[in-house]
Amino acid sequence: MYLPVIIIVVVAIPVLVIAFRATQRTKAEGEHPVPEDAATKREIEDEFAQAEAYQEQWREEEKKHQRDSIL
Repeated sequence: MYLPVIIIVVVAIPVLVIAFRATQRTKAEGEHPVPEDAATKREIEDEFAQAEAYQEQWREEEKKHQRDSIL
């Protein structure tokens, strides 16, 4: 009669507490990212600029070679 209650108290509650604490720890680490130096920031901005330039080039190529699509 008391076996399900004992199982919940002994197993389920500690598992939930451990999961909650792990989530808090992960969330706290994510809120404090590693600071970037100027070189890293410049490299990231260059990569974004290259990606945007490629995207424009891709769009121009797509306009030239339109394919059958449902859009």
